[in-house]
Amino acid sequence: MSPDTQQWTPIHGQPYRPASYRPERMPTGESLTRAAELRERMDGRRTVRHFSPDPVPEQVVRDAIACAATAPSGAHQQPWTFVLVKDPAVREQIRAAAEQEEQLSYDGRLGDEWLAALRPIGTDAVKTHLTDAPALIVVFQQRYWLGEDGTKHKHYYVDESVGIAVGMLLSALHLSGLAALIHTPSPMRFLSQVLNRPENEKAFAVIPVGYPSPDCEVPDLVRKSLDQVLVEV
Repeated sequence: MSPDTQQWTPIHGQPYRPASYRPERMPTGESLTRAAELRERMDGRRTVRHFSPDPVPEQVVRDAIACAATAPSGAHQQPWTFVLVKDPAVREQIRAAAEQEEQLSYDGRLGDEWLAALRPIGTDAVKTHLTDAPALIVVFQQRYWLGEDGTKHKHYYVDESVGIAVGMLLSALHLSGLAALIHTPSPMRFLSQVLNRPENEKAFAVIPVGYPSPDCEVPDLVRKSLDQVLVEV
């Protein structure tokens, strides 16, 4: 049975059922080569705000979402929903609502310190990427799930679980040749309304997906070196 035909059902309260896991061990040389190649490829990932309207292969996006959905999660509750928004009219709605919130933020709601932190990034309240990119992935976190009798059951480590999944999504998109960015308008309640999501879901991020435009520019930034982020004990 393929992963796409298997249907997950809640395992809350069920007994532990072990399954054998014996992946083939990769030879050291191959492992080193793959790790070096992956490091180089991921170092080329950039957050893009200038998108071409050219369509992207939808199956590539679906496969990237499927990769994200393999992320580890608290108690394997998988507390995420990925809404793929292709309809231009819906993306226009999202952009209008997001820009309204962003304008309030840039007009003072963010505070001087946050605005100063954003200055090197070159962002403002205008969010053309929300309509220029051919697709949006809106990620929702599920705060709880409902049993068959309507009983609410809490999800655990939701922020951590969904954050890991989004990181895997960005990696999968980049390694598949697509560009993306994380957009987090605040507050984001309008996303639940526009996309008609249920009460247990809360918007986590908006991710435009596409190809960089021919005139795309990104901030001239430097990442921290490995010795600045790694501590070995």
